[in-house]
Amino acid sequence: MAESVMRAVRIARFGGPEVLELARLPLPEPGPGEVRVRVASSGVNRADVIQRRGRYPAPPGWPDDVPGLEYAGTIEAVGAGVRRVAPGDAVMGLVGGGGYAEAVVVGEREVVRVPEEMDPATAGAVPEVFMTAWDALFGQMRLASGETLLVHAVGSGVGTAAVQLARAAGARVLGTSRTPDKLRRASELGMDVGIAGVAGEWPEAVLEATGGTGVDVVLDLVGAPYVAGNQKVLAERGRWIVVGVTGGAAAELDMRALMGKRASITGTVLRARPAEERMALARGFETRVVPLFERGVLRPVVDRTFPPEEVGEAHRTMEEDRSFGKLLIVWA
Repeated sequence: MAESVMRAVRIARFGGPEVLELARLPLPEPGPGEVRVRVASSGVNRADVIQRRGRYPAPPGWPDDVPGLEYAGTIEAVGAGVRRVAPGDAVMGLVGGGGYAEAVVVGEREVVRVPEEMDPATAGAVPEVFMTAWDALFGQMRLASGETLLVHAVGSGVGTAAVQLARAAGARVLGTSRTPDKLRRASELGMDVGIAGVAGEWPEAVLEATGGTGVDVVLDLVGAPYVAGNQKVLAERGRWIVVGVTGGAAAELDMRALMGKRASITGTVLRARPAEERMALARGFETRVVPLFERGVLRPVVDRTFPPEEVGEAHRTMEEDRSFGKLLIVWA
């Protein structure tokens, strides 16, 4: 990395993967309470693809033309007043944008230490998916031991994280996917029952697997095509959280059915949360989840890595649903 510039991936214009270009940008300097992280790897997420297409602008204060919601690397500079971390510390975390770069500047309370014995480049597969799944399942849905969780798109990054977290908490896990190989691999992570995610067919398979009672929690990463089925498979007092809408955002909702089951629906997103909430999430995640990686209970699932020059291929791989777990851009 040059002394005052860094490499970063820019969105030259809205469009397909070909609009992503490698550029040189000024190296950011940390202000009071901030740190600069030399990035080892940047995770690739669906949000990056949607931003590239011009349909998901970055929140205020984050770059519109440099995508990327997560990073892992090593602190190389700190601003005034920083006490909790120091140069040389291996850290990871979330950003509102700008993660596809050799360096990011973030608040010191927003960084999470990389688990011991984990390579910082591999750690790039942790923040977005595990923090999203942990916050959704336990911070919001209060998933408990003995309950049953249904994960749609179980082979996705958030899906593979949710399976591991739920199993660690003592929950039973059902998962859907349109790809049999992804169901097989999710079973190796601890999924109890894999179900082919064919529209109109999977709800009956879920009810059969639960003895007709349905599931306590639905982690929905698909959206519109599965709305009717989700209403059918929710158990009494079931909870349904919408984390992604890759299949579409608009669908008809039978509110009377939800009332009869006393069920609830929650929507969630991490990217646009205030800094205070991101800090609280980071601190809780470091305390309660990072030790599970160190004990071997959890592990990052990396499908493929790409050099920054091949970021377009990384986006194509995601758009064509050819990955299981995470795709990473590795800068070193």
